[in-house]
Amino acid sequence: MRIVIAGGHGQIALRLERLLAERGDEVAGVIRRTEQAGDVLAAGAEPVVCDLESASVEDLARHLAGADAAVFAAGAGAGSGAARKDTVDRGAAALFADAAEAAGVRRFLVVSSMGADREPPAGTDPVFAAYLRAKGAADADVRARAGLDWTILRPGRLTDDPGTGLVTLADTTGRDDVTRDDVAAVLVELLDEPRTIGRTLELIGGNVPIPEAVRAVAAG
Repeated sequence: MRIVIAGGHGQIALRLERLLAERGDEVAGVIRRTEQAGDVLAAGAEPVVCDLESASVEDLARHLAGADAAVFAAGAGAGSGAARKDTVDRGAAALFADAAEAAGVRRFLVVSSMGADREPPAGTDPVFAAYLRAKGAADADVRARAGLDWTILRPGRLTDDPGTGLVTLADTTGRDDVTRDDVAAVLVELLDEPRTIGRTLELIGGNVPIPEAVRAVAAG
């Protein structure tokens, strides 16, 4: 497959690029700055420089032309304020979805966040609350699109521990940690499982092997 990943220099995206390239897929990682290209190349992907905060739908659609799937894994990142949570975590997701539809790319995966489906509790840090609201709005936008075969993945608290290959994947899991390695591995399995289209799934560490966890959700 040819797969285009928005946020191609992100921690999950780089792991995903490596896994996809290792199995023989053609992968492109959309990045903001040329200096990020070396890391994307090292992961086995083609770096595509395109700023998701300023690009047009037409610009981005050209990069998606001929792709079999698109993955939105971009985020404003640590240290960004509430305004960029909206322009990247919501606005860029909508732009990427618009571009996928324009390019005729139906399979569309979103890396979201646990807690994005509800109003943040009172006392939540304002920037983190803005992030959750932006993710929730992006998810709602994607779910409303008949032109996309979407799956939304909402991981728990992300860690950089080595992946275990064992997870809990379900409509609702409860809160817990999950490694970025395991998130990337689950995304690979989701790309190959059309029965997860139209599903919003939560993901945490667990005791079920990743391929088995995805098959179980798909069959449910």
